Amino acid sequence: MGEDEELEMAIQMSMQPAIPEDAGAGALSGDSGESLTRRRELMAAAAEKRLSAAAIISPSPSPPPPVGKVNEVKKSDDELCVKDGKLIKEVSVEEANELFVILFGSEVSKGILARWCNQGIRFSSDPATSMGLVQHEGGPCGVLAAIQAFVLKYILFFSDDLKEMSIMPHRGLGSSSRSQPILSFDFASLSEDVKLRALVRSMGEILFSCGSNRRVVIATMSVSGNGIQHFEGISEDEGVVRSLEGLSIDSALDLQKVLRVETYTSQTTALQRLEANIALFQSRVGALLFLISALLSRGLDLVQSDRDDPSLPLVTAPFGHASQEIVNLLLCGEAVPNVFDGRMDLGGGMFLKGISRNVEVGFLTLLESLNFCKVGQFLKTPKWPIWVVGSESHYTVLFALDLSVQNENELEVRETQIRKAFDAQDQSGGGGFISGDGFHQVLRATNIKLPQEKAEQLSNTEFIVWSEFWQVILDLDKSLGGLKDSSGLMGKKAFDLYHFNGIAKSDLNGIQVNYGGETPLQKPRLTKLRVSVPPRWTHEEFMASGSSGKDTEVSKPEPSQHAPLVDCIKTRWARAVCTWSGDPPSIV
Repeated sequence: MGEDEELEMAIQMSMQPAIPEDAGAGALSGDSGESLTRRRELMAAAAEKRLSAAAIISPSPSPPPPVGKVNEVKKSDDELCVKDGKLIKEVSVEEANELFVILFGSEVSKGILARWCNQGIRFSSDPATSMGLVQHEGGPCGVLAAIQAFVLKYILFFSDDLKEMSIMPHRGLGSSSRSQPILSFDFASLSEDVKLRALVRSMGEILFSCGSNRRVVIATMSVSGNGIQHFEGISEDEGVVRSLEGLSIDSALDLQKVLRVETYTSQTTALQRLEANIALFQSRVGALLFLISALLSRGLDLVQSDRDDPSLPLVTAPFGHASQEIVNLLLCGEAVPNVFDGRMDLGGGMFLKGISRNVEVGFLTLLESLNFCKVGQFLKTPKWPIWVVGSESHYTVLFALDLSVQNENELEVRETQIRKAFDAQDQSGGGGFISGDGFHQVLRATNIKLPQEKAEQLSNTEFIVWSEFWQVILDLDKSLGGLKDSSGLMGKKAFDLYHFNGIAKSDLNGIQVNYGGETPLQKPRLTKLRVSVPPRWTHEEFMASGSSGKDTEVSKPEPSQHAPLVDCIKTRWARAVCTWSGDPPSIV
């Protein structure tokens, strides 16, 4: 069949009523799953072609899909323009005002707006940290850290895909994996093309996740009504910089004047458009535009329904930091405010929303070590060994080269099982205590056989605290469902982690020469940490247990260094001992 005939057939099919998503493979009699998939692809392609043709012939667009408020409002003739054969939509004043208030609130300081309007998505020029995105302004670090985590996923575990010339991998976004451990990685050897592909695919995967893997909305800008200008004799990056000179976004009206949005359902087309606009995302408005893209891909109505308190702005005062809702939106596609697994029922039809499913890259926070929250297993054990790390005021990234750091040994599997059963009965919001009835349910669910006097001792109190319950389990023999191990070696492991802080800081080990003298270099930092997780029994505990130890070698505890990052790591590996060379890693 020729191209014209195929297109004509596709157009005829696209005019037919839509096939319900839940109709299944048998919705069309005689159609196989493969032919039905092909038919849908042809219908989507024909519909997109009709939309483009209609935009050129008449300014009135076809009704957009009813997902998200921005796409629910019909555009008037003067709100549409066709540029280079692509339909680019403006947003109305009402839509821009809603978006602006959700982001910044009804009152926002010029300082916060300046931070968010002066942060691009750019790689470090320092060879040692060339895989990292550089942060120059405080505030947008939550956006940069989330993108950084996905960039590392592609660079470390999809390196073969990044060698392809096409921006779209043959297997689709994130569909392949590396099974062999990476012994080392020379980040200085990364080419600009490889980093670009990793960045574009990371941005695309995040946006499609926000759009429930059905669509993405890409936010761009049109300056002075003529789009981004092209200047003779200079690079595209410099052209974008010049076009944005004098641009100030101090209100929703300022945003409405320049914001343009494009919606795509095809991964290939979306990635091509992201690549075509990469200079704009690398410009000073890049981080803000990407966040807007994520919000609109999710849909503003869904974003607000994800949240526990939609009256608060997503960018928090007084310093303009990215809220946990922003980070969760970029990591899991939903703007939920909490980091525990699932939902917490408060009674009376009220509940708090947490993470609903497994994630590609995870999250750890210093606040958990301070007992302000409890990170669930979905974020603690992501598919890839990469975590965004949160402190009180900043977001950084922790990662491993070896997938096996996620593997659980016998002790960890049992510990996870018991902790999940306990958390399932914990209605305190992560406070770490359960009722007497919940206690007996935990014992039944985990097949723990406590001596009667110990069970009565714990259940006689109104609440059972995790720390007391856990100590009892540690002292209980394995044969009774506990974790007491006379060998003393159960659970020992050692591995390397790497920590990246994208904010440019002084490097005391590096010197740059200025006319006024020598000053420390300002650049991001990458720190390698050696982590060892000793067995549950220390050397002293093992000797006190009465074991002869003749046939078993028990290592004494290793010397440890301390920094706030270590406290974060210990929320994932509780007995971790960390060491490093040089300055301590910083999470601020």
